[in-house]
Amino acid sequence: MKLKALTLFLSLAVLTCIPVAAQTTYTFQTVNFPHDTFTQLLGINNSNKIAGYHGATVNRGFRLTLPHNFQNENFPNSAMTQVIGINTKSKTVGFYVDKANVTHGFILALPDTFTTVDFPGTAFNQLLGVNDLGQAAGYYSMSANNTTPDFPYIYDQFGGVFEVITIPGAPGGAQATSINNAQQVVGFYIDSNNVNHGFLLSGGSFTTLDVAHSTFTQALGLNNKGQIVGTYIDASGNQHGFVHSKGKFQTVDDPKGNGTMTVINGINDKGVLVGFYVDAKTHTDGLVATPAGDEQEGAIGQ
Repeated sequence: MKLKALTLFLSLAVLTCIPVAAQTTYTFQTVNFPHDTFTQLLGINNSNKIAGYHGATVNRGFRLTLPHNFQNENFPNSAMTQVIGINTKSKTVGFYVDKANVTHGFILALPDTFTTVDFPGTAFNQLLGVNDLGQAAGYYSMSANNTTPDFPYIYDQFGGVFEVITIPGAPGGAQATSINNAQQVVGFYIDSNNVNHGFLLSGGSFTTLDVAHSTFTQALGLNNKGQIVGTYIDASGNQHGFVHSKGKFQTVDDPKGNGTMTVINGINDKGVLVGFYVDAKTHTDGLVATPAGDEQEGAIGQ
């Protein structure tokens, strides 16, 4: 298999701002897998097909058509599966744990054609996002229990090529979490002080994305308009979701989560967000956030 490495000794920029005006208003839907108290929604395409998983102890993957059509999606004979990214053609990516407790990346093209994706010679792989060109964002580790630093990569399904992204100043490792059709890549890296920073790689330019006054920022998804979503931790230790658009950050918290823990993991080209939050009962609930005027607030699958 052909391998190619890309080392980023590029012009670096750091973006740390939060807007005070022109924020988008969202309506929120709570989405729970039936009879479970743990649901995470992780990716959404332009047809509002959603990738996710449920089960805190044993992870079980699914794709969801709103309002409550859950289709199980688990790698055959796996111990656990998480479905994380989904593209316009409803091709999904994620990872599974086999019966020997080894974690592998996968791509699923309908109908039910699973392909294992592991960087050669590595012990741990996950795929986290996929574009319409068959390119997937992910990472590998050299330790089976993922205790050593992560290495981000892009995998081209049709060329069978891995492209490693080497980020200067990331001794703690990094992950590539999403890639769009313009081949912009987002993710996060860990610096020498063990601090997480989001990043955007676009047209040969590498930009660090940090929410102002945060102690932790991760970029987790982006759409074909260049809007980025993720999560950050504020100075008080509370975790929030965010949308980054046109150079500005906007905090997005599900109102039922009381502001203590929200993660926004995916965004489609219509600006619809998916993620999860922790509710007052400490259950993990999936969320869909739609720009106001398109959907009415409601609860699904409860």
